[in-house]
Amino acid sequence: MKTFSFDITPDHPRETGCNKRHPVLQIDAAMLRQTLLSTLTKLNPRVQLKNPIMFVVYVASILLSLEAVAIGLGWRAGNPWFSGIIAIWLWLTLLFANFAEALAEGRSKAQADSLRGLRRSSWANKQTDKGLEKVLADTLKCGDIVRVEAGEIIPCDGEIIQGVASVDESAITGESAPVIRESGGDFSSVVGGTRLLSDWLVVRCAQESGNTFLDRMIAMVDGAKRRKTPNEVALNILLITLTLIFLLVTVTLAPFSAYGAMDSGGEPISMTVLLALLICLIPTTIGGLLSTVGIAGMSRMIGVNVIATSGRAVEAAGDVDVLLLDKTGTITLGNRQASDFLPVAGIAEEALANAAQLASLADETPEGRSIVVLAKQKFAIRERSLAELDASFIPFTAQTRMSGINLGTRQIRKGSFDAISQYVKANGGEVPKELGALVDKVAKQGSTPLVVAEGNKLLGVIALKDIVKGGIKERFIQLRKMGIKTVMITGDNPLTAAAIAAEAGVDEYLAEATPEAKLALIRQYQNEGRLVAMTGDGTNDAPALAQSDVALAMNSGTQAAKEAGNMVDLDSNPTKLIEVVHIGKQMLMTRGSLTSFSIANDLAKYFAIIPAAFSTTFPALESLNLMRLHSPESAVISAVIFNALILVALLPLALKGVRYRAMAAAAVLKRNLLFYGVGGLLLPFVAIKVIDALLAATGWI
Repeated sequence: MKTFSFDITPDHPRETGCNKRHPVLQIDAAMLRQTLLSTLTKLNPRVQLKNPIMFVVYVASILLSLEAVAIGLGWRAGNPWFSGIIAIWLWLTLLFANFAEALAEGRSKAQADSLRGLRRSSWANKQTDKGLEKVLADTLKCGDIVRVEAGEIIPCDGEIIQGVASVDESAITGESAPVIRESGGDFSSVVGGTRLLSDWLVVRCAQESGNTFLDRMIAMVDGAKRRKTPNEVALNILLITLTLIFLLVTVTLAPFSAYGAMDSGGEPISMTVLLALLICLIPTTIGGLLSTVGIAGMSRMIGVNVIATSGRAVEAAGDVDVLLLDKTGTITLGNRQASDFLPVAGIAEEALANAAQLASLADETPEGRSIVVLAKQKFAIRERSLAELDASFIPFTAQTRMSGINLGTRQIRKGSFDAISQYVKANGGEVPKELGALVDKVAKQGSTPLVVAEGNKLLGVIALKDIVKGGIKERFIQLRKMGIKTVMITGDNPLTAAAIAAEAGVDEYLAEATPEAKLALIRQYQNEGRLVAMTGDGTNDAPALAQSDVALAMNSGTQAAKEAGNMVDLDSNPTKLIEVVHIGKQMLMTRGSLTSFSIANDLAKYFAIIPAAFSTTFPALESLNLMRLHSPESAVISAVIFNALILVALLPLALKGVRYRAMAAAAVLKRNLLFYGVGGLLLPFVAIKVIDALLAATGWI
């Protein structure tokens, strides 16, 4: 099938994959037909009434069409050709505005239709008192427990309560690589409509049918159902107020021109000129493109695999002035690597390395694996098997903040300084004074200190180096230019946090962060009148996510986190929050730019055509016709044509968005006023004069 590609590519930098060009809109022949059909169906009066500005154009188009017919039939005096041309261009203005909105909705509807294809009726193995019972997935309720086997479709959104398995989420995320989902951690949520590739899972359903994540995705992706945001509503009220003012002025001009014509001996202004004048003066440019800008903003979010469950969240992203960023995976690479063994006095470095390796044998984290590798590299200590050692592994927990191994009477532990110190003291040991100095030394270097003990004896410290991501400091400089404060959130001790914060260039940091501390920090900023954005993926992040103004939950995270957030990142990339802010800023900048252009445009048209249009009624005004337009009729026709064509000219800008630049709000406002305001003021004079000259040259007037 033939595809029409429009290079409407968002212009917002990002660190990973950001510089790729992601076309916002690619239209095939079927979608183009649907867009054109939608353009016509939007002529329904009930649809037009939702946009009061364009509804005025709609009514004026009908009245002028009737006026042209009445003049043509001899029922009214006037020039039917003049009224007919004006009526045609007013209809075109309306159709161009409808087309712009339909075009923006086109991609969203295509994405929604694609997602609807995933929402299929399937069977589920529901656990009952009598065992497993096969039921339709649509009948499942919140709290029901189902068992899913390899190859089956997961029938509902929910939490895994038993099992670990590989899941194909490509239908939702677009990522072909399967992911591991398991009970009891931050990767325990599953999405209905995804497929189980291996093993089995027992899932507790968290959503009723019709309110699943997929259903909410479809509702939000479908641009036709998008709710207007508060700022958009406020701007609409302003534009409607301006329209009412110009409408009252136009209605007042009718009797005024009639009396003026009697006094001056001129001709009264016709209804055709008055209606054309009204349409040229009301803010049709932004009125016709306002909805398009909002829908395109949502599409840009979808284009980077972020689903916003609230249009308000997209808009709030543009107003955010505080970003809370997790250190691990966002600011740093997240895979901390063991870099050194630092024993206390009286302990050999090799003995420390040997104990650290034993404690890490069953630790599958990148940190644990790196400890095993470093011990092997430095001292050729062979990796041993837990089965051969007849050992039991002690897993890490948030409560104990340590892990380790039991080898008969030997008990080796590794963990935070506080946790290991308490463990040693509880076993009757003492903490050497030099240990605190070692911990501080590692922390000041920006590494994480991991303390190792055997029984009641402290052995030393493992230095885990955390690598700050390349280019992240420059990103924070950009955010600072926009007036956005960056706050690093980490569980590290204050010394380590301070070192990494300085290296990364964040404004502030919160060390040894707990869910309560994060929540308190967010409330503190909000009490200062700031808008806060943050990311999260765990159940313990849910309270802070729910409190944040922009809350980006990771798709790989828990159901609680996704429920608390108002955005979901399908790629589960914590740095995406910076990009979300860029898109929100770009949407607000686009709307502000088009509004500045539209209002300046209306002022210019006012001064350009009023003298020419009223010269037949008040001949003295001819001296004010500085543009020297060919005739009053050509002045009005030229202005109406320009009013229609400018919608087409600005459509790519509304869809693509203005070029994103990192700058403060005051600088953005100044730029809008200078570039789009002055441009909107000057362009009509030039364009109307050119159109008037072309009409005169072709003999149309």
